[in-house]
Amino acid sequence: MEFNHISVLLNECIEGLDIKPDGIYVDGTAGGAGHSVNIAKHLTTGKLIAIDRDPDAVKTATERLSPYNAIVVRSNYSEIGSVIKELGIESVDGVLLDLGVSSHQLDTGNRGFSYHVDAPLDMRMSQEGISAKDVINGYSYEQLSKIIFEYGEEKFSRKIAQNIVSFREKKPVETTLELAEIIKQSVPAAVRREKNPCKKTFQAVRMEVNGELEHLSKGLDAAFSSLKIGGRLAVITFHSLEDRLVKQRFAGFCKGCICPPDFPQCVCGRLPQGKLINKKPIEATEEELNENNRSRSAKLRIIERLRCDYV
Repeated sequence: MEFNHISVLLNECIEGLDIKPDGIYVDGTAGGAGHSVNIAKHLTTGKLIAIDRDPDAVKTATERLSPYNAIVVRSNYSEIGSVIKELGIESVDGVLLDLGVSSHQLDTGNRGFSYHVDAPLDMRMSQEGISAKDVINGYSYEQLSKIIFEYGEEKFSRKIAQNIVSFREKKPVETTLELAEIIKQSVPAAVRREKNPCKKTFQAVRMEVNGELEHLSKGLDAAFSSLKIGGRLAVITFHSLEDRLVKQRFAGFCKGCICPPDFPQCVCGRLPQGKLINKKPIEATEEELNENNRSRSAKLRIIERLRCDYV
């Protein structure tokens, strides 16, 4: 299946990165290379490094970026520091992170990301490591309830976890539609009529399988630390947990003095390391929403590095 994906907030990302034709840029989540190709088109003597942990994405990005001065690396964006170091690069002019699951991953049934298509429970972006099947059948009631509540922000998490445990006492939960049916039977009929109740639990399991918040926390520090002075980091999030983490981390990068509030004057000497390019997140226009409904929850935050102390 061809790796199809519509890039979200494309023009806003290109503008926000303030691309220099001779600069070095990193797309930490290359996917179908939509953002990557458009960054590369703005470069003359510059270079693009495209990173992704999904082997399907790496193959596609390699093909689509072949006409440009670009390097494609299979890795996780949280390892950006190691990636550029191995390429002999000390710092870069910009980094883009698009944290959304690609349309290809959602639409490729056998990857197990979708609750609309029957497939083995998988959800691994890297196609390696623990799978959704391992989580659903191996985690305790307490663990399942916790991740569904915290990562999915699902108020029926306890009932869903309880029903998963009850189901697997008879047989393992093996497919996406088996899990989807358990979820549907765990929520009130009124909720089922209003919208598909599977989204939050599938999101939670996917985040657990792929360690998404852990990688994001590490990746934000690594990406910001890799920037030159004046370099920019642009991050697209798709749900509140991600956006909250990005907002808080960016605020930390922009914070100056960290002395206790009762100190009469600053003794730490700390200065802000970054400045926000947009104080409020950038969201999709009505035109983009009409063309790509998956952009509805996207939020773009951009920060510029001011100095290299303390980070």
